[in-house]
Amino acid sequence: MTPIMSPIIDHEPEDEPPLSPSQEKIVARVRWLMMISGFATVIGIAAVIGVIGYRVFKSEGSAPPEVTAKLPKGARIMQTAVSGGRVAVTVDVGGATEMFIFDLKTLQPTGRLKFSIGQ
Repeated sequence: MTPIMSPIIDHEPEDEPPLSPSQEKIVARVRWLMMISGFATVIGIAAVIGVIGYRVFKSEGSAPPEVTAKLPKGARIMQTAVSGGRVAVTVDVGGATEMFIFDLKTLQPTGRLKFSIGQ
């Protein structure tokens, strides 16, 4: 079985009659709409890539702010630990042990534990 092949038609500009003024207007309008559509597509793709890039670099690349934690006078830091998005600082305050807990991203205080020996 021989495949059916279509003849190659070569369009040469001299074979076609010139376009009428109304046809020229339509062709110009179609070109204009294609340019607008292409421009809108490029703007849309750039906006999506920009938002993705912003979110990637803003969330992962940002360092936590620099914070100075206020501890009681005469306090001595005994131990620190990081776990579960929190920073725990164990402090000796005049013989009593306290634990200050901070959020890892914002470094804002989230809790304070005081330990005492019960009698």
